[in-house]
Amino acid sequence: MSDPVLVLSGITKRFGSLVANDSISLHLGAGEVLALLGENGAGKSTLVSILFGHYVADAGHIRAFGQSLPAGDPKAALAAGIGMVHQHFTLADNLSVLDNVMMGSEPLWQPFTRRSAARQRLAEVAQRFGLAVDADALVGSLSVGARQRVEILKALYRGARILILDEPTAVLTPQESEALFDVLTQMVAQGLSIIFISHKLGEVLRVSHRVAVLRGGKLVAQAPAQGTTQSQLAQWMVGHAIEAPVRQPSRGAGEVVCELDNVSTGRGREKLHQVNLQLRSGELVAIAGVSGNGQVALAELLSGTRTASAGRVTLQGQPLPASPADLVKRGVARIPEDRHAVGVVGDLPLWENVASERLRTPAFSIWGWVRRAAAKAYAQRVIAAFDVRGGGATSAARALSGGNMQKLILGRALLHPDAATTDGVQAQTHTPRLIVAHQPTWGLDIGAVRYVQGQLLAARDAGAAVLVISDDLDEVLTLGDRVAVMHAGALSAARPAEDWTRETIGLAMAGAEH
Repeated sequence: MSDPVLVLSGITKRFGSLVANDSISLHLGAGEVLALLGENGAGKSTLVSILFGHYVADAGHIRAFGQSLPAGDPKAALAAGIGMVHQHFTLADNLSVLDNVMMGSEPLWQPFTRRSAARQRLAEVAQRFGLAVDADALVGSLSVGARQRVEILKALYRGARILILDEPTAVLTPQESEALFDVLTQMVAQGLSIIFISHKLGEVLRVSHRVAVLRGGKLVAQAPAQGTTQSQLAQWMVGHAIEAPVRQPSRGAGEVVCELDNVSTGRGREKLHQVNLQLRSGELVAIAGVSGNGQVALAELLSGTRTASAGRVTLQGQPLPASPADLVKRGVARIPEDRHAVGVVGDLPLWENVASERLRTPAFSIWGWVRRAAAKAYAQRVIAAFDVRGGGATSAARALSGGNMQKLILGRALLHPDAATTDGVQAQTHTPRLIVAHQPTWGLDIGAVRYVQGQLLAARDAGAAVLVISDDLDEVLTLGDRVAVMHAGALSAARPAEDWTRETIGLAMAGAEH
């Protein structure tokens, strides 16, 4: 084997008493795809942040292409040929593709811009790697797959020879994912090296040459991708065997809990257009679609934070109130898409976050005074029943990993204060009438994904009407009794899951069915 293009030696990083990276040593070869795996909180983000210069390691060093990489210097990382494509795109929608690619690549003191030369270079890079894109198109008008190509082009335009891809297929249709894999194949054939970060184990084994697994800040396994199984990867990640939830068919849908009749919304960037949908007790309806096609509007509508401009929305036959507090009283539980910005308040302790949706109810307040002891006891029961790790009832919510934060939100939704006894988890849970789960497992590790999915199926079996909105087709097909696809604000008919394939869902996500 030729000399590695990247060598990390003994990287250690501490945040107080937490050892995020514990003497990690890795190498990356020329033309190699190395998959970096691990649970939420395993240390992947910290390690990549050190590599890209956002953090400074407490110990260890990095060499790129035989040269030492200065610590804590993103410009040095870029100059060394290291590029990164983040899971959440960093593009300006109101600028053209060319402007986005050029942004930050020219000195501020330069009195003029070299647009002609930049356009030519962009065309050359796009042709070399098979990343066709219109340089003059506004980024806001592009599909998600095209925006990702722009992100990759930004890195390659700056001379990246090592590319870090963070969850690159998280918001892509199956067809867009296939196109990305073709591009990665071309890149590797031309000598680029790739660090591939993903929770989709099937994709990891398909695109990578080698896998490295972190657990608890330590490097616990390295192996060739060929000959390794998904179950082995999952066991390395969490330390024990993981079984996928087995969805038994619904025992039969019951009464209509919530109904949307020809509903449209007229404000905001995302809109609904004449949507019809019935949600029944004892049934889980899964909605697929590329982000930005109206899913946020639907979730906000059913959570009471958005109103319909046309049509009718009913909850158990009565008009749906545009009030989150009233919806909570009427048995609607929500699991929001953005757990950090909407699901919890990071600076508040766990007990305040858990009690927040019912803070004005007799369970947690009397004569305007908060019953702190009752709220803390309830939070402790949620923590125990839903295995929330990383802090007690008085710990700040921001200290939790993504998976544990989602468990906290799930517990708040499913564990009613009046039902919370000390008799065991099943006796403690309380089944809401309607559960609206938007991207319930987005960015979670395999263990947390299995847990959250199992809880949603258990709530369905207990009689709740469950709506899951997800970009993950595996999740949609695993959970849904019926499946619908959203595109450009319109919703297809919700059909039995067995009537769909990944290909037909992918086409519908791209607008074919609509």
